[in-house]
Order: sequence, then C-alpha cells, then structure tokens
Amino acid sequence: MSDILYPTPHIAAQPADFARTVLMPGDPLRAAFIAQTYLEDAVLVNNVRGIQGYTGLYQGKRVSVMASGMGMPSIGIYSYELFRIFGVKNIIRVGTAGAISPDVHVRDIVVAMGACTNSNYASQYRLPGTFAPTASYPLMKTAIDAAQAKGVRYHVGNCLSSDTFYCDDDTAVGQWAKMGVLCIEMEAAALYMNAARCGGNALALFTVSDHILTGEVTTAEERQTSFTDMMEIALETALKEKE
Repeated sequence: MSDILYPTPHIAAQPADFARTVLMPGDPLRAAFIAQTYLEDAVLVNNVRGIQGYTGLYQGKRVSVMASGMGMPSIGIYSYELFRIFGVKNIIRVGTAGAISPDVHVRDIVVAMGACTNSNYASQYRLPGTFAPTASYPLMKTAIDAAQAKGVRYHVGNCLSSDTFYCDDDTAVGQWAKMGVLCIEMEAAALYMNAARCGGNALALFTVSDHILTGEVTTAEERQTSFTDMMEIALETALKEKE
C-alpha cells in the first residue's frame, strides 16, 4: 500500500469498499448498467466527477465495477489509485474498439494479449529501451476459456492504444494493420503498464463497435448496454480469481 492518503481527489472511498477484482468500462453509464444488471446488493462506492463505482456480489463473490473515463491519462489515474492506494489486485477493462483487421468484425470480442501504443506514457519509467505492455496471463487464459464456453466469436492478439481519436495521419491505420494489430482503442497500454509497475494484474477485453476499414458501426445505445457477452466473460473471469 502507498503512503498516499485516501480518499484521493478522484476516488472518495476506503480500500475496504473495493473487491479484489474491478471491472473497468470507460463509460460511467456502462458501469451502472453492469452493476444494475449483474451484481446483487450493489452499492455506489464512488461518484467523484461522475465516475461511478459500485461493489456487489456476482454469484456470491464480491466484485467491483468502476468507470475509467476516456484515454490513457484518465485510466492511468484510476487504475494507479486502485492498484497502489486501494489494494485492488485485478483490473479487467471492458471497452469498445474499432477493428482494423479484415478478420475481425463488428460485435466480435478481442482479448488484448498485448497493447501497442503511440503514447509517451512509458517515458515516465526512464527505461533503457521500449516497454511491451502485455496482459496478465492467468486473467487472459480464464477469459479465453470463458469465451470458448459461451461459444462467442473472439480473437486474441495486439491492440493499438492510441492517444488520438481523430488522427491527422490517414496512413497510420494501415501501418498498424500490416503488423497484425487487430483493433484500435485508447486505454489498455496504460492499464497494462500500471499493473506491471504496481504489481497487479490486468486484462483488456473489447467488443468491436465499428470497423475503420469497412465503415460498419454500432449505435451509442448498443455500446452502452448491449455488449453483454464481453461483460459476462469479464464477470466469469472475476468469479474464478482466487481470493
């Protein structure tokens, strides 16, 4: 645990308010949806800046869900504080991504084994080289097993965590795609780096909400409430984690 006092400027809670595992969507409304749909006796434990966090029971096991906001600076703050200050051991991002691989389709699930990035986030560690952010293998294996059991269409591979949603370089997507990157999102690399630095475990799961190459898209309402396969895979992963 850190010597930083709680509550922090971003999380008005105590360490005991959070479960060992936290599901982390970007959207606070998706956090509320997960809590209201899947958790018994869910209690709101944080609402600073509208970043809703809940703790409740999933099939008798204590699980938390809290939003991260958008982008690596935002998830960097919340995941760091959860790992370092509030004693959380596992964070599972449940988000959306834009596909850039012809093999990946809208509504497919991507399990992010690794997270490439165009961010400068890793420079803070002053490493004599380039850090490769990766998922925690036990979480990833459990999630893959859960996806297989559900019979959903899923892919395992690299994502790109981008600092830019609107990129001025219209050749960038093709450059990443040629290296086998499956999709683009904006948070996983920072989450994986924080887990590595803080001694925690992390995994990012995405439902593909749009395809950047084909132009196929889902609605904002679908992104908020209908990507339930991904949510259930994350919850099953949390259920199987040891206390």
